[in-house]
Amino acid sequence: MRYLTFMLAGACFSLNALALTPGNEPIQPIEPVEVADPAKVELGKQLFFDPRLSRSGFISCNSCHNLSMGGSDNLTSSIGHNWQQGPINSPTVLNSSMNLAQFWDGRAADLKEQAAGPIANPGEMAFTHDLALDVLRSIPQYQQAFDRVYGKPQITLDEVTDAIAAFEETLVTPGSRFDLWLKGDAKALNDTELAGYRLFKEVGCTACHDGQAVGGNSFQKMGLVMPYATLNPTEGVAGLTGNDADRMKFKVPTLRNVELTYPYFHDGAYWELEEAVDVMARLQLGRELDKVQVEQITAFLKTLTGEQPSFALPILPPSTKATPRPKPFD
Repeated sequence: MRYLTFMLAGACFSLNALALTPGNEPIQPIEPVEVADPAKVELGKQLFFDPRLSRSGFISCNSCHNLSMGGSDNLTSSIGHNWQQGPINSPTVLNSSMNLAQFWDGRAADLKEQAAGPIANPGEMAFTHDLALDVLRSIPQYQQAFDRVYGKPQITLDEVTDAIAAFEETLVTPGSRFDLWLKGDAKALNDTELAGYRLFKEVGCTACHDGQAVGGNSFQKMGLVMPYATLNPTEGVAGLTGNDADRMKFKVPTLRNVELTYPYFHDGAYWELEEAVDVMARLQLGRELDKVQVEQITAFLKTLTGEQPSFALPILPPSTKATPRPKPFD
């Protein structure tokens, strides 16, 4: 019996050791992106930063997905045309190419489809696709750029969204300390961070937050064990399907760079990462974590911050007499 006890203890030790082996983890490291078409990416970068794709001439893709702020805007909900309040928290654009779909409710299949939405949304950029194309067609440098990339000077929405998506696909964040640990650097994480990662797995967080993006690959109900109290009226996937079973079901967000992408959840209700950890443990997993446990998981989550995209800001070509004028105060 005593021998069996030692055998079982040894087996448990072996399993624990295996669970902390970087090559056997539910999270995979992010690799640097390989750019196949630099000219397309550069064109997409210009379009991402160009506010003339909005009615006001003031709002660009970068307004809500600020690449200086973790690819989000650090607001409860984004500010749209004429200071309109957006209906939902802006998700980060960083590592968004790893998502199974785009937007919180997954209504866009990919980045290309997503890029078209905000331009024509009256609560966001408040333009029309036709007027946005008129802007680009009125600028010779854009015509030349599209001709170089796509082999024709005619500019269509399909090419605009394709270029923006190509740029966004480069916005990955490799080189986090956790990725270094995954690749074998035993000193990349301290004891508190390792304890937090172990606990992150033990309580069940990796059931939804796994893979390269540590999330983004499934839809889950917010408030699985206990209801989530919110004043935000957004219905989640139910807003698309009309199915009550899909109410409060949202795409699981990535946890990469999560310390930069506050406030948290679809309604942006929680500003502190520690609060978000506590809420998710109770509402999604039915677990009551003590202060030390919350601090440990939070310490681990901060190791997921990777190298932020770094590049020269694009110099946008000037408007011409034919360029439609912005209307910021309509």
